[in-house]
Amino acid sequence: MSIQVGIVGVSGYGGGEALRLIAAHPSFELVYVAGDSSAGARLIERFPGISPKLADLQIQKWDPATLPDLDVLLASLPTGKSREPLAAVSDKIKIVDIGGDHRYVDGWTYGLADVWPDQVRRATRIANPGCYPAAALTALAPLLAAKLIAPENIIIDAKTGVSGAGRGGTDARFGYAEVNEDLIAYGLLKHTHMPEIAATIAKISGTGAAGLVFTPHLCPMTRGILATIYCRASQPGHGPTTQDCLDAARQFYKNSPFVRVTDNPPHTKWATGSNLAFVSYAADPQRDLVMALGVVDNLGKGAAGQAIQNANLITGQDQTAGLQGMALWP
Repeated sequence: MSIQVGIVGVSGYGGGEALRLIAAHPSFELVYVAGDSSAGARLIERFPGISPKLADLQIQKWDPATLPDLDVLLASLPTGKSREPLAAVSDKIKIVDIGGDHRYVDGWTYGLADVWPDQVRRATRIANPGCYPAAALTALAPLLAAKLIAPENIIIDAKTGVSGAGRGGTDARFGYAEVNEDLIAYGLLKHTHMPEIAATIAKISGTGAAGLVFTPHLCPMTRGILATIYCRASQPGHGPTTQDCLDAARQFYKNSPFVRVTDNPPHTKWATGSNLAFVSYAADPQRDLVMALGVVDNLGKGAAGQAIQNANLITGQDQTAGLQGMALWP
């Protein structure tokens, strides 16, 4: 079965990763790619390692009015650039928005695929989670669902590789000389991912997330996200043990092919180039303290990998289709 797929924003990091995954997908046939600055070029001019089958596919100027007859469109556009044009796309075309414009917007399903696969299967408009939320929420979901932690008292300390900022163009802040041998916190108290993290915590727990603190950091590495999360037990004086947390996560993700629950703290390199998410936990019942750790590749599970997983679900594919390759090592 051939499923006709298009990518908007193909020349960016997220779009390029989606291209790499679709090129090897057993059912998806890439028939349309679009961009702005790269319009008019052939894929091989932007991606010299592309397969001969796709080498001569021309990058179109993005215009929803000229879309071919697609089954699925993946949109990887900067936040603020997708809401209006995607509203003009035919209802017959299913959409996965990798960007940030449709997260918790009416008519769109939040595509946290490992937590709510059944909700995704029934949808035609999917808002892909952000990269930081993919790491943090995957680690938090089992604890919240089992009511082991207080949802209103969560601190997320997260680090990302610089590719999470996008291709960057001429922005010197993300050049090698700027990020090498440097570590910086940014987006303090107002990061764009805060609302979706808070909304998802509230949805899973059934209560609010008023005390949420989220601090992201930019690290001098290309890929990877590590979220270290500090929580308080939901029942003071009766906090869970480390084993309680690990058991809850293994039960919660027993049918999730991409989530690995590990006894030891995960490394960002474990997920490189994959759609895997690694989670682990450490708890001190005497202090009512729970630490949750989540690791993803920010371009994999944090963007294109989860987008392909969501596209598989909404088209009736096995969610692992095209995503079963091993992580890169070293």
